[in-house]
This record gives sequence, C-alpha cells and structure tokens, in this order.
Amino acid sequence: MTSNRPYLLRAIYDWISDNGLTPYVLVDAAQPGVKVPAHVVKNGQVVLNLAMRAVAHLDLGNDRIAFEARFSGVSQSIVIPMHAVLALYAQENGQGMMFPADENEALPTDGIEAADETPAPSAGGDDDRPKRGAPHLRVVK
Repeated sequence: MTSNRPYLLRAIYDWISDNGLTPYVLVDAAQPGVKVPAHVVKNGQVVLNLAMRAVAHLDLGNDRIAFEARFSGVSQSIVIPMHAVLALYAQENGQGMMFPADENEALPTDGIEAADETPAPSAGGDDDRPKRGAPHLRVVK
C-alpha cells in the first residue's frame, strides 16, 4: 500500500486552516531531497509557516510538499519530500500530528510478509481461538 502520510498531512492542514489557525511544518532538513535555505536550518531541522498568506503555489502532493516563500525578502522555491516531514501543527496551540521519522522501520526486512507468518500455538497445546471456515453468504428473507 502507499504511504498514508500525504493523506493525513492534507487532512491536518485543512483542519488547522479551517479553524483559522496557522499551519507549521517541522522538517528533517538532513533528509535527501530537502530544498530549503541553509540559514533557516537549526539543529538539522526547520519549521516553516504553510499558511496561504505566507506561501505561494502550495502543492501538497503525494511525494512532496512544494511552494514558494520569501526569506529575507528573497523569493525561493522550497521542496520537502514527504519522508522528511516530522510534524504538522497549529502555531497558536500546538495541535496537530507528529509523523514517524522512518515509516518503513516497522516493515519486515527478511523478505517474509508479516501477514504470512503463522502464530505459534499456545502453551497449553490447544488453540483457544475459534476455528474459521470458508466465508459464505446467505440470502435472508
């Protein structure tokens, strides 16, 4: 499945904006593909204002966030790959959502799909779970 991060990010952005608050994004500036002015990066991270009044041509895509913003009076193109987004929150009250630094770390790395793993039998020898038969549908009148 595709990442849910861009969908959640757009929903939180809309929620913050619809409530008249200012959406701020926290970015891991050390991630590959991040294009932000170096002078705004502090401790490898940057916080950017995504309010419509602060940016132009905002694109909250599935792979990246892109927009134009002014820094020290100079307009610059900003690109933030989706994997570099750490949080999106309202500046006024801190409400929003944090995102995992690496959303792929929970995936199995040995080539075996997690759904294919068979659970070990219980210590008592009998499996306490109900037995499942083939799914079936029935017409009820």
